[in-house]
Amino acid sequence: MPAIVGNITILSVGPSSIVHIGDAIQLAPQSTSKTFAGAGSFNTGDAVQTYNAVSSTNTYDADIADTNAVSANGAGVL
Repeated sequence: MPAIVGNITILSVGPSSIVHIGDAIQLAPQSTSKTFAGAGSFNTGDAVQTYNAVSSTNTYDADIADTNAVSANGAGVL
């Protein structure tokens, strides 16, 4: 179902990012990564205020594989 999209701002696009505006059946990134960040790290907006008195990020992960990427035959957007 089509939607009306208002103003958007794209500040940067990483090497394995997908930027798509409109209808799509499947969006398939070609790589995966793991990121650790504390409270309030990925807030977005024009006037963000965060109040974090005590923050701790647990980076211990005993898994062997977290994100198993499967090839989509080179198709990023279907």
